[in-house]
Amino acid sequence: MTDSAGEKQSAALSSLVAAVGLTAFKIAVGVWTGSLGIMAEAAHSGLDLVAAGLTFLAVRFSGRPPDKTHLYGHGKIENLSALAETLLLLLTCAWIVWEAVHRLRSHHALVAVNIWSLVVMLTSIAIDFSRSRVLGRAAKKHHSQALEADALHFQTDVWSSAVVIVGLASVKLGWWWGDAVAALGVSAVVVWVSVQLGRRTVDALLDTAPEGMEQRIAVAVAAVDGVHDCHHVRVRYSGPVLFIDLHVLVDGGQTLAEAHRLTETIEAVIQDIAPQADVTVHPEPV
Repeated sequence: MTDSAGEKQSAALSSLVAAVGLTAFKIAVGVWTGSLGIMAEAAHSGLDLVAAGLTFLAVRFSGRPPDKTHLYGHGKIENLSALAETLLLLLTCAWIVWEAVHRLRSHHALVAVNIWSLVVMLTSIAIDFSRSRVLGRAAKKHHSQALEADALHFQTDVWSSAVVIVGLASVKLGWWWGDAVAALGVSAVVVWVSVQLGRRTVDALLDTAPEGMEQRIAVAVAAVDGVHDCHHVRVRYSGPVLFIDLHVLVDGGQTLAEAHRLTETIEAVIQDIAPQADVTVHPEPV
């Protein structure tokens, strides 16, 4: 296992362990107090647990080298993991919204607000903030979309937990509907994150190129001494790896060694734009 793969798996595993404890804590307090807001957060954390497990498996298997059936590697596993996480989040939101609306329409909400209600939510905020920072650093360092999605997910968990605290406070003040409204607020946050994550995931699965990347590469390569033209630039992601291939017009009278040195120069220029990209340059004679 490479150091990069080991660090990614370590970050994903720490998130998984934290999700187990946090989910159990929220379920226990949610059932005890009858708070829909806390139960919504418990369901959210349960999905965090599933998502963390998917992320751990994704970063573990996506790092496998290319083989005869996966010539571009296994990076798409990370994208599939993110898509599964998105669908799970949306299903949970549907249940939360249904239950919250039912409570608001029936004017029935028995919620026991006590010290444990506050403790579980403050603990959630502390843990989610910590693991979002750990995952964010690992995602940035290793260019991992799966870890980046997890980090973004847990950042929003901090805000949704804060919304639940506001809802519990309103119940304590006598506004019986506060907990259900807070649950709807949590759902709104989760739906927003799910839509953003889903769009990025679908883009990756459909090989959507990063906006403006093709033009930047074409202009930079065309400016290299010895390149007469740059065309047919193609860019696609496979998990954390960006694959770039392009055609260039060069002097047809130069030696193979000279042409090879020129392609290496072109690759270096592209690496300045897209670090760690897998670049293929096809030279054509003028």
